[in-house]
Amino acid sequence: MINPWIIAVTVMLATFMEVLDTSVANVALPHIAGSLSSTVEEATWVLTSYLVANAIILPMGAWFSMLIGRKRFYMICVAVFTVSSFLCGIAPSLGFLVFFRILQGLGGGALQPISQAILVESFPRHKQGMAMAVYGMGVVVAPVIGPTLGGWITDNFSWGWIFFINIPVGILSLVLTSSLIYDPPYLVRKSLGSGFKIDYIGFGLLAMGLGSLEIVLDEGQRNDWFGSNFIVAFALAAAIGLIGVVFWELRQKQPVIDFHVLKERNFALATLSMLVLGFVLYGSTTLLPLFLQTLLGYTALLSGLVLSPGGIAICICMPVVGMMLRKYQARWLVIFGVLVSSVGLIAMSRFTLEVDYTTAVWGRVVQSFGLAFLFVPISTVAFQRLPRERVTYATGLYNLARNIGGSSGIAAITTILARRAQYHQSVLSSHLTPYDPAYMAALSRTARAFELGGSSAPDAAHQAQGVIYGTLLKQAAMLSFSDAFFIMGILFLVIVPLMFMIKKTAPPKQPILVE
Repeated sequence: MINPWIIAVTVMLATFMEVLDTSVANVALPHIAGSLSSTVEEATWVLTSYLVANAIILPMGAWFSMLIGRKRFYMICVAVFTVSSFLCGIAPSLGFLVFFRILQGLGGGALQPISQAILVESFPRHKQGMAMAVYGMGVVVAPVIGPTLGGWITDNFSWGWIFFINIPVGILSLVLTSSLIYDPPYLVRKSLGSGFKIDYIGFGLLAMGLGSLEIVLDEGQRNDWFGSNFIVAFALAAAIGLIGVVFWELRQKQPVIDFHVLKERNFALATLSMLVLGFVLYGSTTLLPLFLQTLLGYTALLSGLVLSPGGIAICICMPVVGMMLRKYQARWLVIFGVLVSSVGLIAMSRFTLEVDYTTAVWGRVVQSFGLAFLFVPISTVAFQRLPRERVTYATGLYNLARNIGGSSGIAAITTILARRAQYHQSVLSSHLTPYDPAYMAALSRTARAFELGGSSAPDAAHQAQGVIYGTLLKQAAMLSFSDAFFIMGILFLVIVPLMFMIKKTAPPKQPILVE
C-alpha cells in the first residue's frame, strides 16, 4: 500500500502551482503591458481571463471524473496547465497571451477540488486534519509568496519566466501521479453510450453565470460599478446564469454540479465560512503590499518580504493545528483563529505613514498565525459527514466558494480604498481655508522654506500649496487603508456565529479503518 503522505505531497505540488498562478502575474503587469505594446488596463485581462476560466471549470471536476476517470482527468488537467504555461511564456501578443491564460485556467481549475478529494479518501478520519494541513499550506502560502516571487523573477529575468517555472513542477506532478494515484473502486465511470447525457444547458448557465460574475468583480471599480451599462449587463447575466443553474441542476438526474451536498449542514456552514475566509485572505494579501508600495515607497520585493514571515508562521503552525484536531473540537480552533486574525487586522488599521518594517511584519505575522487555525479545521468540518462518493462534488463547490470570496475581497478592497479616499479627502480639504489658523501657519512656514531655497514669493506660495495638498492626498489614502484593514478585521468575526451553528463532532481519537 502506498504511503498516504507521499500522495499528499504529490497532489500538493499541482495545487501549489495552480494557486500560485492566481497572484504571481500581478506585479508583472506593467512589464507585460510594455513588452506587448498594450496599456496596463488592457493587460489586466491576463488576470481576469485566468480567473474566469478557473471559476467555470472548478465545480465540474466530479462530472468529468465520472466521465473519463478521475486520475486520467487529473493528469489531463496538469498536462494542459503545464503546456499552456509554456505557451503563455512565449506569447507574441496580448491576444495570444489572454487566450493561453484561458487554457491555463481551464487546466488548473479542477486541480484544487480533485486534489482535496484524493486527500480526503487517502487518509483515515483521525489523520485527515494533518492531511488538510499539508494541502492548506499550498493553498494559503501560495498567494502570499506569489507577488514576491513574481516581482523577483520579473526584476531579475523576464516576465515569461513567471510561467516557465510551472513546467518542471508540472512534469514532476505528472510522473508522480502516474505512478502513485489510483481511482477508488466506488468511483463509477459512465460512458456516453450507456445513457449518460451531457448537460449542455447546465454547462451554459454555469459558464455564463461564473464568467459574468468574475468580470463584474474584476472590472467593477474601474467602470464605476452600476453606473456603467457594461457592468449592469454582466451583472444581469451573472444573476440569470447563477440562479438558473441552481434551479436547473436540482432537477437533473445527472447534474454537472450536485447542489444536494449543501443539505448537509456542516458542509454548507463550512463552505460559507470558506467564502468569508477567501474574502479576507485575498483582500488583506492585496491590501498590505499596496499600502507598503504606494504610500511607503517599498519595492515589490521588499513588500513581499513583509508578507513572507507570515507565510512561514502558517507553515509552522498548520501541522500543529492538524494534531490539535485530535484533541479539540474544530469550532474552538476556528474561533480562536478568527479572533487572533481580527486582532492582527485591527492592529494594522492603526498603522501610520511612519510605521517601520518590523511593526508591519509583526502585524502580518499575528494575522497569519490566526489564519493557520482556520483552513484545516474548516476543511475537516466540511467533509467529515459526507459520503465518500460525493466528496469530489463537494470539494468543487467548497473551493469555488473560496475563489469567489477571493475575487470579491479584491474587488471590495479596490472599491473601499477609492471611495474612502474620496471621503477623507473631502473632509480634510474642508480645513484648507484662509480661516483655519493651523493651515495658514503651515502654509506660511512652507512658503518661507521655499523662499529661503531661492524661489520668488509668488512661486513659493504656489509650491507651498502643492506640498500641503500632496500631504493631504497622502493622509487621505492612509486613512482609507486604515478603514479597509478595520473593515476586514470586523468582517472576519462573521465566522464566529457560524461555528456555533455546526453540528458537534467529537475529535477522532481512535483510528478508523478505511475499507
